[in-house]
Amino acid sequence: MRKADKWKDYRLIDASDGEKLESWGGVRLVRPDPQVIWKTPKGQGWKNADAVYHRSQRGGGEWEYKKKLPESWTVSYRELSFNIRPTGFKHTGLFPEQAVNWDLMDGLIKNAGRPINVLNMFAYTGGATLACAAAGASVCHVDASKGMVQWARENAAKSGLSDKPVRWIVDDCEKFVEREIRRGKKYDAVIMDPPSYGRGPSGEVWKLEDSIYELVRLTCGVLSDNPLFFLLNSYTTGLSPSVMSYILGIILTPRFGGTVSADEIGLPVEASGLVLPAGSTAVWTKSNNLMG
Repeated sequence: MRKADKWKDYRLIDASDGEKLESWGGVRLVRPDPQVIWKTPKGQGWKNADAVYHRSQRGGGEWEYKKKLPESWTVSYRELSFNIRPTGFKHTGLFPEQAVNWDLMDGLIKNAGRPINVLNMFAYTGGATLACAAAGASVCHVDASKGMVQWARENAAKSGLSDKPVRWIVDDCEKFVEREIRRGKKYDAVIMDPPSYGRGPSGEVWKLEDSIYELVRLTCGVLSDNPLFFLLNSYTTGLSPSVMSYILGIILTPRFGGTVSADEIGLPVEASGLVLPAGSTAVWTKSNNLMG
């Protein structure tokens, strides 16, 4: 497992009984996590949390604030800065485990020795977009949520990256890719971070396991003749690293050569010294041993 263990502003303090206790820039939050099926003793730190998210039987949930918190605050990872806001769906606007992938992409782009044009799909609040832009790439950031794209732009401004070559696109990712193919637009790298489940603007159901193969196959239509990487994330336990590796291998390797690596990614838990799984990543590149 690859660990996001270089954070200074984020800490995963403990995890027990379906919940995790985190520190986001000193603000302590308790949030649900379905991976946490063990029940270890909860110490005093849990009682000192600033806010706790409670799930509702009807879906969603709400925050219980133990103290008044700012509407948003900033955490940083290396040169990148992010606005953190507790949302009604338990999220904070950032997935800290993705820092391992930001570091990976940073190295690939900086070592490419040529200009790199990146397509970031389901780009959320822009962690990967900012990492690639800071490394010197041009980025096309695509997300169907106008609010998330605006949040990403705020993060770019916080990080001093507003003047970097980033296209901010509010659109359905699949439809955008179809249009880019018709336009003849090409990219040297693709980041695909799709949700496990969702509904489209017309009510159509998106389920990752049912849709991901065709989406990867379609998106290969925008790759340049000499692509640098294709990175695929998954947060669902129904899509293992091996399955994602197989998908990238059968679609990309026959055409471009290269290799595929895949692994779980996770966050170190201070209380136990163990690592909490937080999803999986598969990446195709022309190089070897990049996921070590």
